[in-house]
Amino acid sequence: MSNLPLRQWEVVKVRINPQDRDEHPALVISADDVCASAPRVNVLYGTTRRAGQTARPHQAVLNGAEGLDHATLFSCGHFYQIAPGAVTGRYGSVGPVRRREIARKIIAAYRLPL
Repeated sequence: MSNLPLRQWEVVKVRINPQDRDEHPALVISADDVCASAPRVNVLYGTTRRAGQTARPHQAVLNGAEGLDHATLFSCGHFYQIAPGAVTGRYGSVGPVRRREIARKIIAAYRLPL
């Protein structure tokens, strides 16, 4: 794994919980300056979207456009924290249109006033 600092909107591969068998995609939410210096960063956790499964209002769907092998659901209603050193790979990054969609879903999930 590269020693390059994580970047906001990057999709990375990580084992969220040490006892988990598999690694999963995670979307870095922390700002670049936080990623560069903090011991832990905020991420959204990704899980495989099963055939016929529809995304719930608080979930965003990312796919090959972000470097993933298949459609993946990311819950925008719960942040996880990871150590940057736990990242074992990088898939890609989220483009501007999906960034706005995810930001709107985070705001809605937490019912943040604008």
